[in-house]
Amino acid sequence: MKPRVLLVEDEPALAAALADNLEGEGYAVEIAPDGHTALRRWPDWNPDLVVLDVMLPGLDGLQICRQMRALGHTTPVLFLSAKGAPEERVEGLQVGGDDYLAKPFHLPEFLLRVKNLLRRRAEAPVAEYAFAGHRVDFRGWTAYLRDGRKEALGEREMAILRLLIERAGQVVSRDEILDRVWGQEVFPSSRTIDNFVVRLRRLFEPDPAHPMHFHTVWGVGYRFTPTPEPRAEANPTKEQA
Repeated sequence: MKPRVLLVEDEPALAAALADNLEGEGYAVEIAPDGHTALRRWPDWNPDLVVLDVMLPGLDGLQICRQMRALGHTTPVLFLSAKGAPEERVEGLQVGGDDYLAKPFHLPEFLLRVKNLLRRRAEAPVAEYAFAGHRVDFRGWTAYLRDGRKEALGEREMAILRLLIERAGQVVSRDEILDRVWGQEVFPSSRTIDNFVVRLRRLFEPDPAHPMHFHTVWGVGYRFTPTPEPRAEANPTKEQA
């Protein structure tokens, strides 16, 4: 699955040029032309990196970053700004930015900073994860749901959820889940995994009988998609298994 980059930039020519180069490096890119669009797309698309212009009309980049950090989103942020004074860089880092690049900049440096931030994210263990308005705290074994509820998660639920999130967009077989979550010395039935996935659907899906995030791949295993995706199976009753 390609790393996802949310590019928040109000200059169309610059946004198009940066998007073209990022896609040329193998990234999936979505452009948000203003702050309000960025606030909607960030939790919905769940990017691996946000490239965030500081000077945006209406809601600026610093406000966006501050709001998303307050909601628990830990996605790395690379600020872009025509303001490059030391105190302005410090302010960007204080609100939760991970890196700061002053305009004008050299494209190779920009691409290298993007690459480094994505590499550090891939190497770091997931502590928190947000999708579709939900937030999962892996350290606290707690899910903060979109409707305001707070739910404690058990050890197996957390382990299955972490594995599916780490492999977002990919099919994870039942055998791999058994091996990673239970180990080789315990041999539960595959139905045990199904029951745990049913529990995750009841927590995170608007309609557990018609899941949009936790999909069954029949005869193989499960696939997690952070962006809502309609189920493709023809028989609606099967998805509940």
